[in-house]
Amino acid sequence: MDKIRNFCIIAHIDHGKSTLADRMLELTGTVDVRSMEAQVLDDMELEKERGITIKSHAIQMDHKGYTLNLIDTPGHVDFSYEVSRSIAACEGAVLVVDATQGVQAQTISNLYMAIEHDLEIIPVLNKCDMENAMPERVEDEIVDLLGCKREEILRCSAKTGEGVPEILDAIIERIPAPVGDPSAPLQCLVFDSVFNSFRGIIAYFKVVNGTMHTGDRVRFVNTGKEYDADEIGILKLDMSPRKEISAGNVGYIISGIKTSTEVKVGDTITHVARPCDKAIAGFEEAKPMVFAGVYPIESEDYEDLRASLEKLQLNDASLTFQPESSMALGFGFRCGFLGLLHMEIIQERLDREFDMDVITTVPNVSYNVYTKDGGMVEVHNPAGMPDLTEIDRIEEPYIRASIITTADYIGPIMTLCLGKRGELVKQEYISGNRMELLFDMPLGEIVIDFYDKLKSISKGYASFDWHMNGFRPSNLVKLDILLNGEQVDALSTLTHRDNAVDFGRRMCEKLKELLPRQQFDIAIQAAIGAKIIARETVKQVRKDVLAKCYGGDVSRKRKLLEKQKRGKKRMKQIGNVEVPQKAFLAVLKLD
Repeated sequence: MDKIRNFCIIAHIDHGKSTLADRMLELTGTVDVRSMEAQVLDDMELEKERGITIKSHAIQMDHKGYTLNLIDTPGHVDFSYEVSRSIAACEGAVLVVDATQGVQAQTISNLYMAIEHDLEIIPVLNKCDMENAMPERVEDEIVDLLGCKREEILRCSAKTGEGVPEILDAIIERIPAPVGDPSAPLQCLVFDSVFNSFRGIIAYFKVVNGTMHTGDRVRFVNTGKEYDADEIGILKLDMSPRKEISAGNVGYIISGIKTSTEVKVGDTITHVARPCDKAIAGFEEAKPMVFAGVYPIESEDYEDLRASLEKLQLNDASLTFQPESSMALGFGFRCGFLGLLHMEIIQERLDREFDMDVITTVPNVSYNVYTKDGGMVEVHNPAGMPDLTEIDRIEEPYIRASIITTADYIGPIMTLCLGKRGELVKQEYISGNRMELLFDMPLGEIVIDFYDKLKSISKGYASFDWHMNGFRPSNLVKLDILLNGEQVDALSTLTHRDNAVDFGRRMCEKLKELLPRQQFDIAIQAAIGAKIIARETVKQVRKDVLAKCYGGDVSRKRKLLEKQKRGKKRMKQIGNVEVPQKAFLAVLKLD
């Protein structure tokens, strides 16, 4: 065990984690030259396309007689759950900071997460070969942040490979070996799982105590299910089977599990014959922040969509879903996501990996609704709101947002946050020209377009991170959209009373552009309860019935027009309006 080191790489998005991992794999000869490519660990098509890491990836390397288990982690705030799981399986972390950008919000948040788990931190300054690098200034920021000595900070360039051997040596010297007893009863922490259509579910685990052998009878503690360990092994670029895996190491287990609900990330694996006393603690459930309905375009695909979501959930434990039905869209699922990028990625993966075409409704957050009889209902969907007469008060979730930016952009950023009902908690200079702003803001306000706006007004320089900060009472109303007097429940939203009229008007105007014209007038209305606050009309398509009347008496023309009018009226009674998918997405981009 003295020769094992488990570590992860944490950083803000785009600071060069995956590139650094590439160089480490090259240097240790884990990946041969033929199969080497950029971002070799990002094996999903989507990750390569967007240049971001979505999943944590575990891989084992050998260096100077030591076994190094590396977990590469995502940097985007929406995937911080993946990071927390990786940190739980490590003893140390390499903190990468971009020498051209400096310390950013996600750097700080991932760092605090690592410190909470008592990880040894190795600060690394990346991209030192760039012309616009500011190594001295960024080193000052790291010293302020970590309280470390200047000489402890390693400089490197992940692109050229300069400085990477020193990082590998530092990992061996500074990160402690895992503690555990190979002869104690078996205790393994499951930190990830994937679905393989030929072999069933493969669980990735870290052995805390004990030793697992091929063919052992094992039990998953939380679910209580028992299996035979048909194959165990370690994670190289591909899986490589082993006869045994002992304490301190990271590996995988294939035991022919078919149903996805039987593997929970954070579960403990132990032997049936000699079980451990208790499960491993300190592993938190993902808390979804944004909720949206996901519906199949064809209603007969409902069961396929359920199967696809279950398989996706194995690969991404932070996705939650439960069945729901909608008047407009039929049967579907209410899904919980960690943020908007997470929601977009799940939608893309459903399309690419499972060939599922889905409609996603307007995202919203969960509210606590207190009724007059003293009860409390958690509402994830405006359709589930109790009647207005029964509601005593509604509380909405608030977040503590940390924004790090240069002093030049403070004015516009403050205007944006205050416009989103934010309250400034404090502002302070971190170093030189860089400031940190702390705001308390309603989660519902940042859920739609806040991040995009923040990036555009700060020209990409502001970095943003947040965590939950409790619930507060708020003056919220349910805004309904009616088409020809019929309520479209998928377009209902909960919004603050001050914003409701403006939001309703903009929504009606947007829908007027997007709804195709019909043979009859379509009235688009926004309503709060029974009060209509905005209206637009999509004009009907008319045939020129007077074309054959050249000249002649006006009563002949009138007769034809009246006949057409009666037909239109009858059509309006039986006609229904299809809302295109574009309309649901357009609501997100209202501006």
